[in-house]
Amino acid sequence: MRSLRRLSRAALLGQAPRRDGLPDAMEHVAKVHRAHHPGADLGALRRAYLLAESSHRGQMRKSGDPYITHPLAVTLLLAQLGAETTTLTASLLHDTVEDTDVTLEQVCKEFGDEVGYLVDGVTKLEKVDHGAAAEPETFRKMLVATGNDVRVMSIKLADRLHNMRTLGVMRPEKQVRIAKVTRDVLIPLAERLGVQALKSELEDLTFAILHPEEHALARELIAEHAREPDPLTGVATSVRRLLREADIAAQVLIRPRHTVSVHRLRLKRGELGPCDFGRLLVLVEEDADCYAVLGELHTCFTPLVAEFKDFIAAPKFNLYRSLHTAFADEEGRVAEVLVRTRQMHRVAEAGVIALGNPHRASQGGEGESGGEPGGPGWLSRLLEWQSHATDTETFWAELHDELAQDGEITVYCASPGVAPAAGGGALPLPAGATCVDAAYARFGEAAHSCIGARVNGRLTALSTVLRDGDAVQLFMEPAAASVPSGPSPEWLEHARTPAARIAIRHWLAAHPPAPEPELAPAGATGGGEDARAGLFAGTGSSTSVRGGAAEEAHAEGRAGVRTARRREWGEGAPVAEAAASVVVEEPHAVVRLAGCCTPVPPDNVTGFAVRGGTVTVHRDSCHSVARMTATGRRPVPVRWEQGASGCRVTLRAEALGRTHLLADLTEIIAAQGATVVSAEVEPPREQRVLHTYTLQLPDAAGLPALMRAMRGVAGVYDVTRAARPLPAR
Repeated sequence: MRSLRRLSRAALLGQAPRRDGLPDAMEHVAKVHRAHHPGADLGALRRAYLLAESSHRGQMRKSGDPYITHPLAVTLLLAQLGAETTTLTASLLHDTVEDTDVTLEQVCKEFGDEVGYLVDGVTKLEKVDHGAAAEPETFRKMLVATGNDVRVMSIKLADRLHNMRTLGVMRPEKQVRIAKVTRDVLIPLAERLGVQALKSELEDLTFAILHPEEHALARELIAEHAREPDPLTGVATSVRRLLREADIAAQVLIRPRHTVSVHRLRLKRGELGPCDFGRLLVLVEEDADCYAVLGELHTCFTPLVAEFKDFIAAPKFNLYRSLHTAFADEEGRVAEVLVRTRQMHRVAEAGVIALGNPHRASQGGEGESGGEPGGPGWLSRLLEWQSHATDTETFWAELHDELAQDGEITVYCASPGVAPAAGGGALPLPAGATCVDAAYARFGEAAHSCIGARVNGRLTALSTVLRDGDAVQLFMEPAAASVPSGPSPEWLEHARTPAARIAIRHWLAAHPPAPEPELAPAGATGGGEDARAGLFAGTGSSTSVRGGAAEEAHAEGRAGVRTARRREWGEGAPVAEAAASVVVEEPHAVVRLAGCCTPVPPDNVTGFAVRGGTVTVHRDSCHSVARMTATGRRPVPVRWEQGASGCRVTLRAEALGRTHLLADLTEIIAAQGATVVSAEVEPPREQRVLHTYTLQLPDAAGLPALMRAMRGVAGVYDVTRAARPLPAR
């Protein structure tokens, strides 16, 4: 603040040039800038100041200061954080196009297109042209500009911080309005850009306006703590001695918590201890030194394992890198510790400001740091969905929701071969995102046809919340589907990202739900013209369909499909009729194939005599064989008749629930030459369904090909032979 008062006095005295050509008002800015960039050319800054001072001359702020003190203060804030010359030049001029007669064309001509782009990016839209939409649309404009150059938002954040510092001259209601926008939009943006130095002060200033009582309490706690010796001083001395003895070059500082941090910690712990008002900050030169410090601390003190976090090996999405830990010393004092290199500290404080323009890191240049990531995923997502939020109200509401998401995760998205899909790869998503969000982030509007997902190898519901590092496979309906499906209204409940919500709403608005058809009574054929009706030909053939599949079957007009009540099999229940010839040594025996394993040629089989002289035939691998053998039942030798071909088999298809699945499966079955004797569809559970088909095959040799074909149907992830008894009819 003392430096800002010097700027104000210098501005009041005019622009007398110094021997180096800089006006007195620019002396401190130049000194700070040269500390970060010793070789910086100050000519552009001198010319920018002269233009800003002359164009703002005569304008006053509500505080009574000359207006030029505002762009000077904004520039000093950015210079202190290490911003390069182009950013400082634009910050000096950031209000000229908006508040003076200077035009954007003039700025571009005198300072270049790069400076002009930054100035234009932070220039507000006129209320006279946009009315109530001016503020939201100004933020949209800034965010789109930030997508090409994050320095636009850096200037805006510094601009808002200086305005918040002087907000006390405004009417209370205007203070509250500005503070709320700062809290809901600009502070989250500062967090995402990693500019902690600006974010912390913005939080404190906003907190004082919106929660004055809680702010006063936190300040009083800080003041009370300051009246007593800080116990962290002794802890810091012990740590310095420890690292010196270990021959580790390190600087150990006490980093006080800011007001909002103290407030949050009080809410979390209830009562604050004497070491809770600050943390130790250990600065070293190399990454390896960070881990060396950690090893010494954990060896010589008692570490609190639950407090350890390694943001060096796994950086935060906003570029933040550091080691976090806590320990108790020999006196029982618990201290939290941050360990980082000086470069990490610079980025932790200034974020993208310390990196110049990370989007152009590959080109190099002043203020840019190779090796740091650029082009954050959250910004790419924001730019994508905002282009589809055509109305201001939707954009403003979704922006608030997007920025309310705390943190970011990365999942690894790959698509299985069951349907056409884009390639896999790392997919950044906000924390709390679900499989629905992953689908829209990966495929855009094509995600309307997503029918299921597998997370870390396990089939799961689309509503599943994803965790950092999850491997996600998305199942898509084939593009050739005759009546493509789409998202259901329930998807909106599971979508966390604006991109997903906007796309789903658009689809639902364009595809209003059709009235539900009336179901035909049991036994009705409903649409005998269906070409696939012959699948159910034959005396006594039936399909038992339950839950949502009943509506699907009726809507498709399947001939011969009727609902039937299912009964669970008990011990001694009937078994399936033999459809293939089996030779048995027992004279006059009636042979039946067991429904629990539905053997077909050339399976190895075993027979067992049951009541009434019937011999049931099981596959040798059937669990019933082991059970009956264990109880002393005598097996009956059986074998397939030479030349036996036709057979009856029961298959179970496990699939992701979707419309037209029954139709697609039965069509494949018919194409393989099989006839459906009966079918059972269990109600969906977390979008998973189980279809059980008893099929008549003209040739048992065709069974493997049939099962492969059924597995190829979109959404089907396994087809197996029946492993337990079928229901009685």
